[in-house]
Amino acid sequence: MGTTRSGASFYNRSLERALQILSAFNTERQSLGLGQLSDILKLSRPTIFRLCSTLQEYGFLIQDQESKRYSLGVKLLELGSIVLNSFSLRAVASPHLSRLQMNLGKTIFLGIHEHDELLYIDKREAPESRITFTAHIGARRRPYWGMLGSVLMAYLPDQEIERLLEKNPLIPITKKSITRKDKFIERLHQVREEGFVVDVEGTLEGITGVGAPIRGFSGKVIAAVGAAFISTSVDSRELKKIIREIVATALAISKELGYSEMEQPVPL
Repeated sequence: MGTTRSGASFYNRSLERALQILSAFNTERQSLGLGQLSDILKLSRPTIFRLCSTLQEYGFLIQDQESKRYSLGVKLLELGSIVLNSFSLRAVASPHLSRLQMNLGKTIFLGIHEHDELLYIDKREAPESRITFTAHIGARRRPYWGMLGSVLMAYLPDQEIERLLEKNPLIPITKKSITRKDKFIERLHQVREEGFVVDVEGTLEGITGVGAPIRGFSGKVIAAVGAAFISTSVDSRELKKIIREIVATALAISKELGYSEMEQPVPL
């Protein structure tokens, strides 16, 4: 077993070489042949060919059929856009999340869908909360999990919703969890129509979550923001305030991201 430069174990030589191939490309070397890559990396042509074939299979490289030269593939563009969106989204949303947490005194979450899962990308913990939520930044859950998952799924095409539910069947998490697919899809349609979701103890016993969609410049829903709190800690009047604040915050973040379509009315 090899070691990394820092001395850690589980070092993978093949992975390193594949990453070196990708790193060989730059603005001056946008396409490279086998011989060039072999010279740059000091590796044999057969080794370069095997690695490039694998990278090509997964979309990280493309090969021109006439010149046989390789260039970076669209998979890298796809991954780069995810990183860019995540960083720019967090940067824009950050002050809004802090303000929302101060206004409501509740724990605030920001999440996206990535690789068919809900991914938490930011969080503001309520300092005086009687509970601590285990969903930390970077945590992943089923795509329909909680208020954020419901919001994100509500704005997907019906065919995509069916695919995700086929891959991740609904399971009973609490006594109030929706486990029938038709009922769940009906709820998603309601979320899409109202512009927010109130998840009353459907994910965690005794916990209510409120979430709303964040849109990018194209109008597509790219994230969701929400608050979670002990169900018995709010009355109907305060719940309406929470909904109003979250929807307004989602819209404010969306507008900073370039969303300029007709604004949805904020619930009263």
